[in-house]
Parts: sequence; C-alpha cells; structure tokens
Amino acid sequence: MSAAADNRSTLPDGGGLLGNQTSWEGCLYDGSWRVAAATVDIVEPATGAVLARVGVASSEEVNEIVATAAAAQPSWSASRPCDRAALLRRAASLLEEDRAATVRWIMRETGGVEAKALFEIEAAIDELHHAAAMLIEPEGHLLSSPDPGRLSMAVRVPLGVIGVITPWNFPLLLAMRSVAPALACGNTVVLKPDPQTAVVGGVLLCRLFKDAGLPPGVLTLIPGGAVAGEALVTAPQVRMITFTGSTAVGRRVGELAGRALKKVALELGGNSPMLVLDDCDLDAAVCAGAFGSFFHQGQICMATSRHIVHKQIVGAYVEALTHKAAALRVGDPTHPDVAIGPLINSKQCDRVHRIVTSSIRQGATLCTGGMHDGLYYRPTVLANVVPSMPAFHEEIFGPVAPVSVAENDDHAVALANSSEYGLAAAVQTGSLDRGLRIAKQLRAGMVHINDQTVNDLAQSPMGGLGQSGNGSRFGSFTNRDEFTEWQWLTAGALPKRFPF
Repeated sequence: MSAAADNRSTLPDGGGLLGNQTSWEGCLYDGSWRVAAATVDIVEPATGAVLARVGVASSEEVNEIVATAAAAQPSWSASRPCDRAALLRRAASLLEEDRAATVRWIMRETGGVEAKALFEIEAAIDELHHAAAMLIEPEGHLLSSPDPGRLSMAVRVPLGVIGVITPWNFPLLLAMRSVAPALACGNTVVLKPDPQTAVVGGVLLCRLFKDAGLPPGVLTLIPGGAVAGEALVTAPQVRMITFTGSTAVGRRVGELAGRALKKVALELGGNSPMLVLDDCDLDAAVCAGAFGSFFHQGQICMATSRHIVHKQIVGAYVEALTHKAAALRVGDPTHPDVAIGPLINSKQCDRVHRIVTSSIRQGATLCTGGMHDGLYYRPTVLANVVPSMPAFHEEIFGPVAPVSVAENDDHAVALANSSEYGLAAAVQTGSLDRGLRIAKQLRAGMVHINDQTVNDLAQSPMGGLGQSGNGSRFGSFTNRDEFTEWQWLTAGALPKRFPF
C-alpha cells in the first residue's frame, strides 16, 4: 500500500455535506461534478497526509463553466427574493447540522485549532443569515420627477456573473462572504478557491447550496492556481471579481479586470498595528496582543503585526508577552490542548523565518521562539524592532509579535501610519477619549479601541485603505452596493410627445 493511500485511511469520516469523496474527487462543478483534465492533492499541513484530490481547471474549462453560469443567471435573477432568502436560510441550517464534520475538515485542511474552525463556521452561518436579510430591504429609491405623469426610480440590478477568488487561511468564511450576498442579489457565481484548501473553500459550498436547492449553474467551482484565476478575471461574461489575498496578486487582478472595465473588490494584505499606551490595563493589553499575533499562527490579514508600545511600559509588556508566548503549546491542531498549529506550507515557513532572522541580524532582540520544527513555528516575540527591519515593514503571516518603542502618542501614531498597508489597527488605553482621538488619526479601514486587530462581523464594512484594498467593502452594510449596480427607470401611462 502506498504512503498516500495509508494516510488517506485516517481522513475525516464520510457522510454529511461532503458525503462520499469519490463523487467529487478530481472534479470541477458546473451544476454536476465533471472530471477535470488535471488534479491536485490536498495535503494536511499537520501530518503531510493526502486528504483528498480535487480538479484543477484549465483556461478552456474555466471559459466553459463561465458560460454555464452566464446561461443560468437570467432565470436566477428572475426568481422571487423571498425564495432566494429561504434558500440561504436552508443553507445556514444545513451548515449548522454539519458542524461536527465541517470542524474536522477545517482543522485538518487549514491546520487551524478547533476554536478557529468553530469561529469560521459561525461566521459563515452569520453571512448566510445576513445575506437572506438583505432581501427584505428596499431595492431602490423613488426619485422626484419634473413630469407628474411619469414615475422616476433608481433600482439596484444584478451585475450578472461574479468571479470569487479566495485564499487558504479562512477558506469557508472568505468564500461565503462573497458567495452568499452575490447569490442573494440575483447574480451567479464562479468560485475559485486556493487549491490548498479547495475542499472546505469550494467543494463544501457547492454541496451545501445544492442540498439547499440551488438550481444548476448558479454556483460553479473551478479550483486552480494562476492559470485558472487569470482565465476567470479575463472571461468576458464575468462582470465583477472579488479577490482576497496578497497585495501583489491583487494588483495583477485589478490590472486585468480594469482593461475590461470590470468591477473589482480587493481585500489585500495588512501590517496591522496595536498601539499600547501608558495608561492601559497591561494584562488585558498583553492578552489582546498575544491573541492578535498568534491566533491561527498569525496567518490572518488582520493579525496584530506591530506592537507599538509606550516607552514607560515597554519592558513590562515585553516580559509578559514573552511569558505568554513561551507557554503556548505547539502541535497537531486536532489535539485539544494545542494553541498553535502548523503553517500552511514550507514556502510560508521559510518566509516567516527569513523575516525573523533578518530582523535579528539587524538588531532586533529575540525574546522567545525564532525556531521551527518542520511547519511548526514557535510563537516568537521580537523586541527593539525599528521601521527599517523586515519584521516592521513586511507582512509576516506567521506567529510573530514584533515590539517597537513609542516615545509618546504622536510618535506611536507616526509609527503606525508609516506602513503602506491600512487594513486594521487597535489602541489599548485607559481613556476612551484618548483612544478615540488617536483612532481618528490612524490610516486604517478598521480601528478597535481596547481590543486587538482581528475582528470581523457579517454586518460590518470589512476592508482596508492604501495597499490593503481598493475601497470596496465586504459586509451586509455595503453588500447591496457591492454586488449590484444602479439602473435609472422612468415610466408613464402615456407616451411622451416631442417637437420633431
């Protein structure tokens, strides 16, 4: 028996939404499972086991599936909003019922601990309920008309086919926050998950919505890498792309989509600061900082990436943070007492270690961590980090907490704003007035006072400034604007007469 076959004997149990793997392995989805020309193995980061095999879409296959989505869109758009809302609620119930099996898949496919998996499922369920609730909102506005015999209205209409490109760190949630509202608004969706997490980030969603009653072709699946992604972005029938991922790839997506005047929603990288002021609750600040930097191994765009601490308390803060980091258990995330699982792959591990070791060579102080066993990187605290070091100005995406010293509030704000990114920020202070005053000066799309930087709610406008995004926002507060476009409509009982 091969090693892969032996590893596959320990897979998450069958049944539930994912059912029998043989029905979808090596396939794409266009309303039914079709065998792909190429496949890729899904490898468990914690053990190296092959969990599954999924299809990888070629450019030709992408175009075929986009055509299927385009053909399905008019009838889906014409369906009753109440029926679309009911379907989304059924999907939420099915995901709730499948919670135990889905938790196991998330843990094993992403390397996340149980708390991470549970959070992701709850957040995905919230996205479904909020998308359903959108459909009770007004669909437009009645405008004033200079002609009392004619109605003038502004209405929101679906864009058509929407391409959704998602990353590997929170594959279920980051797909659902686009898929659910896009479907609610009457669009069809072509989903391209990262091939490293294409089961939870793709197969699961297709099976979930099919079981909820979604018609064929309304949600389709094209796992793959850059070839599939570029084919999706450039397909003429795709009118919008939502992309979550690195700033470098986001620039390429924006460039390709811009040539065809497509709408683009980009949620990109981050280097999020937490400002720790001298009047804060130190224990609470350390707890927040540790969670923000180490949750899911720091593999979160909103991770607390820079701890900017007032000089009066920096020694005590570093000491407490170091003690907390050193006590966190690293290991297989399926074990109940493990807090830190593996990084997603060796390339990411090498990147994290390069940033840490380069910063140490340039003068940063290693307080704990700075080493790894395979993909298991120890929680790391670096003190005396200055803006010229990689640990300050690069997005780390690993369990690293760089600490920099601020002379005063103005210096702390200047350090926080010295990054090209602007996704999230946090302020720890004993004075709400002081916190609000500083928050207004921070160039970030989201700021949290007396909290850490990793926050996401289905209703909040999620997105960043600068190199962290293009101004688009995910969240039910803004989703109707993002996933539809305006149409001006006038109507009168009698035809208008003109002078010629």
